[in-house]
Parts: sequence; structure tokens; C-alpha cells
Amino acid sequence: MAALLRMPEVAASAVEAVLAGWPVAEGTSFATGDVIATIETEKALVDVLAESDGVMLRALVPPGSEVSVGAPIAVLGAAGETVADIEVLLADLGVPTESEPSPTPPAGAASGQPSGPSAPASAAVQTAGTGRVFSSPLARRLAKEHGLSLEQLTGSGRGGRIVRRDVELAASRAPGAISGPPAETGPGVSVTSPRNGSTGYIDIPHTRMRRAIAARLTASVRDAPHFSIDGTARVDRLLSLRSRLNATGLMHVSVNDFVVLAAARAHVAVPEMNVIWTDDAVRSFEHVDIALAVSSERGLLTPVLRQVDEMGLAQVADKAADLVSRARAGALRQEELEGGALSVTNLGMFGTERFTAIINPPQSAILAVGAARQEPHVHRGKLIVANRMHLTLSVDHRPIDGALAAQWMKVLLELLTEPVRLLV
Repeated sequence: MAALLRMPEVAASAVEAVLAGWPVAEGTSFATGDVIATIETEKALVDVLAESDGVMLRALVPPGSEVSVGAPIAVLGAAGETVADIEVLLADLGVPTESEPSPTPPAGAASGQPSGPSAPASAAVQTAGTGRVFSSPLARRLAKEHGLSLEQLTGSGRGGRIVRRDVELAASRAPGAISGPPAETGPGVSVTSPRNGSTGYIDIPHTRMRRAIAARLTASVRDAPHFSIDGTARVDRLLSLRSRLNATGLMHVSVNDFVVLAAARAHVAVPEMNVIWTDDAVRSFEHVDIALAVSSERGLLTPVLRQVDEMGLAQVADKAADLVSRARAGALRQEELEGGALSVTNLGMFGTERFTAIINPPQSAILAVGAARQEPHVHRGKLIVANRMHLTLSVDHRPIDGALAAQWMKVLLELLTEPVRLLV
């Protein structure tokens, strides 16, 4: 029997997501466990798996559409099921077609949130005396940002539906449109930012990812009482060992790979650091998972390297390189962004000597890594020039006390100073 597939809540507290693609075409059968839809959140791609054998009868939203959680996105049939009149089926399921008025939402429905089968896949606006103007959710949002009226636009989508490209075209022709770098408003979407001519500024609309980053970090500063510990490691031997390993051609390791592995070993030595705070308990983890802060064109991502405590240096380097590459390509999965008790963020490649980072919730700590620089250093009572690297550990004081964090930092610095210990 045919049923609606609704937009799932693929990320905690998400109210909307983008339908990135339909791996299964209309009229095509699928089996249990097949990927039938791909959803894009602020930071990742999520596959929607079929719960049983079936057939894709109708995709209700096109790829690239931004859809509220719970809204219908497709009609699925049982295995082998065929439908003579899909429009009648849609009406029976409570999904309005472009030829009929939208049903009245049920009493008590939350504003902006679909509460049942009557919620349309893409809402439309009403025009005075001329019926409905059909538009995609993304087109409506872009039109609002540009101050455009949907009633004045001509739709190029199916059945005259107003889609993204129609709004972009109208915006480019609008008085006051400027040239220059576009503002990202969604996956693959660029529109011109409005300029205030009198005061000389440009408003760049927030991206979904930037909003998510802002919300998470604001919550971190508000809810987690931060304190920080600084440490400095002499890394002459680390830099020398790295050069020798890379020269063999058998592996390619970065300074950050050494830091990540050393942080994992420090967690093993001080297991009380491998925890996070929850409302009811301090959660202690069996394995050490470490998140890597990655800067991408879309914003900051923190993919998680799993079970680093069981890895060697070469494996850390290979798996970290893969995560970083896929993060920058926008090919991470949601589960790859979840977990871990510690993040490592490195700004050394930009010449930053030291900085303090904000904890990525619900993790309990983040290690900020600065550049390795030649500095004056006292060794055995003599002043020498040595390569030194400054590190700052930001810690959530709820599950971790200062003395414990200091013990962890001591182990980390010893490992970075004598990196050959990371090879055994």
C-alpha cells in the first residue's frame, strides 16, 4: 500500500534539511536497506535507507529543495505496486496537487511544522483572485531575502512552479544589484548580496552552516565553564623524525598527525580525561575518538577520527587525510561528525603562535595548536635556539578539574618532545 516518505530529523534539533538527491528514480524498485534519498544537513550528507522492499511512485520535491522536518518528500509503494492515477493517490494521501487548493491544516498544528498527511511537500502562497502561486521553499526564502514578490515572478519549473533560478534571475535584474563575490545561501546556491548605498556596507545572508556553528558555540560558552592550560613542547626531534619518515616514501605525515596521536596516547595514560558531561552522569569512553577541526569553503567542520588509541602514526595520517579531503568536498556523513571527547584545532600553518579555542559540545576539551617556531630555549643551563610549539587546552570544568588537565598536558608535552615513543 502506498505511503508518504517524510523528511526525517537527520540531525538533533533540526527543523529543516535539504533534499540533496534521489538515488532511486520514479517507477524504480528498491530493496530493504537501499539508499532511496540523500539528505543534506548544515554539515553533512545523510542517506535515507529503505525499511522494506518497495517502489518509488513519485518524488514530491526536486533535488536542492529545503524542506521542513516531517513534510512529505515522496510517495512509496509496496513491492510490485502500480498506480493508475498518481494525482488521485496524492489527493487520497492528503498531498495537494497544483490543480487543487491546499487543505486546511488540522487544528492545533504547530506553526510552520507539518503535523500530519495534510502538510504539503512545498507550501504555496495565495494570490488575490488568481489562485495559487507555486514555489519551492528555497525560492520563497531567496525571494524574501531579496525583497521580491513571488506574484511578480514567472516560474520555469513544472506546472509553472517558481524555482531557485527564477528568483536568481529576477534578483540579478533588480535595481541596485551589484557584482562581486556571491553570498552562499544553500547547497550550490549563490545570489547577490544587497548593498546599502548610503552607509557603504553589504549584508551577506547567514548560511545554514554558519547559523549552526553560531548556535553550537554560543551554547558551549553559555553552558560549559571553560578554563585553559598552556604548554610548550620542544619539537626539534619531532620535525626531524617527520622529515625522515616522509623521505622514505612509505608514508606522509604532518605535524598535526603527531599531535593527534600524542593526544590519544595522553587520553590512554589519563583516562579520566576521556569523558563528557551529561545531565545525569559523567560519561567515560572505552576508546579514544578525536575530532579534527577542518576549515572548508562552507565553514568549520569537525569530523571524528575513531579509535585513535588503536592506531599507529601511518594509520592516523591516512585516515585523517581522508576525513579532511571529504570534509572539504562536502562528502561527510552525519555519523562522522558525532562523538569523541576531544577536538584538535591547528592554526600553525597560518603562522599563529598560540590561541584559545571554544569547546565543541558535547565534548569536554579542545586542543589549540600553534606554529612551531625557532625561539630562545634554556637547555641544561645554556641558552640555545630550539623549535618550540605552543599548545592551549580548553577544558569543561564540570567533568574535569585543573589538576587532571595539567597531568594530561604533561603527558602530551613529553610525547611531543620525545616523538619516537609514538612509534611503539
